[in-house]
Amino acid sequence: MSTTIPLQARLPKTYKITSMKRETEQVTSCTFDVSLGSRPGQFVMLWLPGVEEIPMSVANDDGKQLTVTFFAVGETTKKLAGLKKGDLVGLRGPFGTFYEWKPRQKLALVAGGYGAAPMYFTAREAAKDGCTLFIFVGARSKEHLLYLSAFKKLPRTTLYISTDDGSQGFKGFNVQLLEKMLKEGKQALTIDQIFACGPERMLKAVSDLSFRKKILSQLSLERYMKCGFGLCGNCVVDPLGIRLCIDGPVVKNDLARKITEFGKYHRDELGRKRVL
Repeated sequence: MSTTIPLQARLPKTYKITSMKRETEQVTSCTFDVSLGSRPGQFVMLWLPGVEEIPMSVANDDGKQLTVTFFAVGETTKKLAGLKKGDLVGLRGPFGTFYEWKPRQKLALVAGGYGAAPMYFTAREAAKDGCTLFIFVGARSKEHLLYLSAFKKLPRTTLYISTDDGSQGFKGFNVQLLEKMLKEGKQALTIDQIFACGPERMLKAVSDLSFRKKILSQLSLERYMKCGFGLCGNCVVDPLGIRLCIDGPVVKNDLARKITEFGKYHRDELGRKRVL
């Protein structure tokens, strides 16, 4: 896939917010009347004038509108969550790699927390190619589950729900439920690929499971990204030296397993190691 980023995609342009939708107590979806031609798994750089610019996974880009879904936890995302229809926000992109599949494949999609948003974008596009989808959505509790009704509307889709506390669906982690369904005797799932987006410990569990089962997988790895197109080097990972803004965020499992920091630590905005 090409990593050439057009000049116009590197420069921010402001757009008016079309709608703000509160998904959960801390998760909000922000929609703009613009398409950047994003593909599932890619991200955009979102700029709040006077605050800062941050990377955001694309939750939807249907050719007419673009949506980002985010967890309001830091200063910037909390201010973004407080905006309203008509407010201006800067966008540039899309950047990075994306999930790839073949028509009519059987795909297991593993989504943790607000990773359900970009995973829905992936599921919707894969469904257009006739893929059969087994979607494993997990969260701490039922109040944090996202996009369930949207997933249920997709064709050839089976939805599996898990919560850490057992308040809805399987009690435990979504990766544990996936492993269980891969072992169910004659009813065991047959999977061509596993896609995953969510907390890195979940991604590491998916990596280990797919490695043991010899199933191809693609994982979305988050790192602190400043430029989005390989200039600053802030998202370089040990020991490969690859930049996840252009060689990721979606990486194949054989590459992910060569990253020694994967599942262990990441680097902050100053390049300091932070244990996961």
